[in-house]
Order: sequence, then C-alpha cells, then structure tokens
Amino acid sequence: MTSSITENYLETAARVIADEETGLRLLREGLGNSFVAAVETILGARGRVIVSGMGKSGHIARKIAATFASTGTPAQFVHPAEASHGDLGMVTQDDVALVLSNSGETPELADLIAHTRRFEIPMIGVASRPDSTLLRQADVALVLPQAPEADGSGVVPTTSTTMTLALGDALAVALMRHRKFTPEDFRTFHPGGKLGARLSKVADLMHDDMPLVAAEAPMSEALLVISQKGFGVVGVTDAAGLLIGVITDGDLRRHMDGLLSHTAAEVMTRNPHGIAPGALAEAAVAEMNRYKITCLFAVADGRPVGILHIHDCLRAGVV
Repeated sequence: MTSSITENYLETAARVIADEETGLRLLREGLGNSFVAAVETILGARGRVIVSGMGKSGHIARKIAATFASTGTPAQFVHPAEASHGDLGMVTQDDVALVLSNSGETPELADLIAHTRRFEIPMIGVASRPDSTLLRQADVALVLPQAPEADGSGVVPTTSTTMTLALGDALAVALMRHRKFTPEDFRTFHPGGKLGARLSKVADLMHDDMPLVAAEAPMSEALLVISQKGFGVVGVTDAAGLLIGVITDGDLRRHMDGLLSHTAAEVMTRNPHGIAPGALAEAAVAEMNRYKITCLFAVADGRPVGILHIHDCLRAGVV
C-alpha cells in the first residue's frame, strides 16, 4: 500500500473526527433550559423511560435505554414499527417517552407520538429541525444543532448520531448524579465480566472459615491450623477476639530455632495489615501488592470476619 493512499485514509479519518468534534462542541454550547426540563421530566415519571427511534436513531435509542437502565433510571427500548403492532401496550401513563429522529418526520413514529398525546404521556423529542412534527408535538424539545454530517455528502447519519448519543449520555449522567448513584449501585446492574469483578467487595470474595489461634496457643497448634486451612498464614487473637497479629512463613523462619517452645504471641508479627469487608477487592489487591503479601484479614471493629487470598482475586478477575 503506497504512502499516498495511507495518507488519504488518515486525512479522511481526521476530517470525520473533526466534523463530529464540531457537532459535539455546538451541542455543548447549545445546552440550556430544555435539557433541564428533560431531566426534570424523567425524574418526575413514576414508571420507565421509553426510548424509541427508527433506523440509525433506533440503534442509538437502544444504547441510551441500556445506559439509563444500568445507571439507576428504569428504561426500555420500544421499536416504533413494533409499537404499531401491539407494543404500544408497553407504554403506560406512568412512563415518559424519549423519541429520537434526526429529521423529526420519521413516519414510523406517528403511532407512538399519537399514543403519547392521547394518553397524556410526557414526551421528550430529539431532532435537528425545531419545526418538525416530532418537536412540535413534544412536551420537551431537544434540538440538535445544525452541523454537517461527516460523510461529506450530508447523507450518512454520522455527526447527528454522535450528537444524539452524547446527549443521551449527558441525560443519563445528570440523572445518575441527582440520584447519587454509587459504584456499588452500578455493580448491582453489572455483576458479570471485568467491570463486575473490579467492583467486587472484599466481603464478596473472602472466606469465613479463617485460620485463627489464641495468643497463648502453642506453636504446635498454630502450625496445625496453618496446614489445615491452606492460606499459609494464621491470625492471632486476644481474649476479646481482636486481631493482634499474624504468623507467616517469614515469622516461622525467624523463629526456627526452638520454634515449638514458643507461643503464637511470641512468634507473630504485631499490628497486621487488614482491610474492611466493605472495601473494594481491587483496593485489597493494591494493599497486598504494596506490602508484598498474599493474604489479608477482613477486619470489622478490630475483629477478623474473613480472610482474602490474592488467588481469590485472580479467579474473580479482579487483577
């Protein structure tokens, strides 16, 4: 492949991205009261956000609905053509409709628009023409700025779909911030995959059957517990059940001479590193890496409630 062809490809790509950047800038500069009204309309709904669109707008609508649903705003995509054949029954008076159409004149949306007007279902319209049927009928009109499509001919939905997607993300994040949606809430809707793993808590992965001995226990007992539990460590507790130390293989080597004549308290490393059971497992991995250890006791009010091994994190995909 010649360098001139390669340069042409890169020039085209750069122009496309520049055109879409222009659209996003215009979108940002045009945000105003209508956006605020859209957020408040969604917050006021007792039901779901019904997101709809046809063609490329339909693909964007599906993504927006998915983003809403995963960030604390119940939402569902309804295909406008299917809506005309029975799916309008999914759209209730408790819902709010978010309808997307670049032109605002998509014929397949007619029945859905009429349904929202008939049953007084709040409708937020997104289109590029303020005088379009969609935006004239909408309770809240979000007008996309006039920005050229990035294909060069103005035919292929490119800049317009990018702006619509960004507008959907802006709505989702504004709603999420209002609802104080936390990473823990996010994990509730994303239990699988890498994202779910990263948001796992120590309590999700830790073992309740812990290797523990009392401070006055002889080292023969401590060695037996280390062997039985298989973590390579044993925690040492005082009479009140507080974790006051741990015994690792390093401690064993340092006290090898006359080891069995000692008690657990005499061999242990005091003030061991621990972590709260509610902490993210990712934070536990960082702690283990920092201190070059392979286990951490989960501690609540000074008492051990579980133990986490680096292998538990590896199996869960945290690291």
